[in-house]
Amino acid sequence: MANPANTSDLPEVIATDAAQTEAVVDIGAAKLVEPSLWGLEPYQIVSVSMLVLLLIAFFGAKVHKTIAGGLDNQIAAIKQQLEEAKQLRAEAEVLRKEYADKIAGAEKDAEAMLVNAQTEADAILEKAEADSKAMVERRKRMAEDKIAAAEREAVQDVRNRAVSAATGASRKLIAEKHDAEADKALADKVIAGI
Repeated sequence: MANPANTSDLPEVIATDAAQTEAVVDIGAAKLVEPSLWGLEPYQIVSVSMLVLLLIAFFGAKVHKTIAGGLDNQIAAIKQQLEEAKQLRAEAEVLRKEYADKIAGAEKDAEAMLVNAQTEADAILEKAEADSKAMVERRKRMAEDKIAAAEREAVQDVRNRAVSAATGASRKLIAEKHDAEADKALADKVIAGI
């Protein structure tokens, strides 16, 4: 252990001319003297100097106005961005509603088109059936008419041939069996009948 009587091991504290009072702290045999300025302790000096520096910064350099102006500008920019975001959201909602309405309308149109197409297909099918029946009837009538006409032509042709054959045969018979006197008698008889 160190001898308290020996003070050569202890650091020497020099007081400046600016120090007015001395604070004495008793640490055993040696005395510690802390410097002071205007009667203030060192921590008080540091506090006062920080306060003076802050006052100069805020009021002398008007830093607070610059900081406040910067904050106001940032607040205004954020408000503007929020307004733009609100407008974009409103526009998006309008577009979403518009497209939802369009989709609903398109679905209704598709259903209506499907029903209309089904109705038209049924109508076309019915018309095609009716047209095919009518066409079959017309063709049947035309075939029957052709057959009837062919039959009439055939009957007429047979009659004409029969008449021609009968006429030819009667001429031949008359020519063979009648002479001029018989013709004269027949002609007189016909004239008398008139």
